[in-house]
Amino acid sequence: MLTFAANILWFIFGGWFMGLAWWLAAILMAVSVIGLPWTRACFEIGLMSFAPFGSDVVSVAELSGDSNPVGEGFVLIANIIWFPLGLILAVIHLAHGVAAFCTIIGIPFALQDFKLAGLSLFPVGKRVVSNELAEAARMTNAYQEIDRRRY
Repeated sequence: MLTFAANILWFIFGGWFMGLAWWLAAILMAVSVIGLPWTRACFEIGLMSFAPFGSDVVSVAELSGDSNPVGEGFVLIANIIWFPLGLILAVIHLAHGVAAFCTIIGIPFALQDFKLAGLSLFPVGKRVVSNELAEAARMTNAYQEIDRRRY
């Protein structure tokens, strides 16, 4: 219930605008052929911008439990190309987060802005999932890593 209330407040105080801005970016990326690698990332960040409480970000490799060197190379190149635009978006999220952090009630909102700022820098290869799914994926990967190191 607290997550729902926080998401409602977030949406009212600007989350709707940030989500729509990210979805506009997704549409613009989809229209251009060279922007297709960033379309899904912009759409998912838009979803998270509408309601960030209760959501977390994980890499595709972390979510699936395996890594693909070719895919990771593509993700790296796509994120390097994205970085200048992502830096602008991250600065906007950081500025909004710092302003929200100045009030006691705004601290949880500022933390969500900081999470979105980090995601803005390197969005390709990330998925927005529930906090529970993110924790389960991290625990599964941790157990697999422990088993690999044991033998």
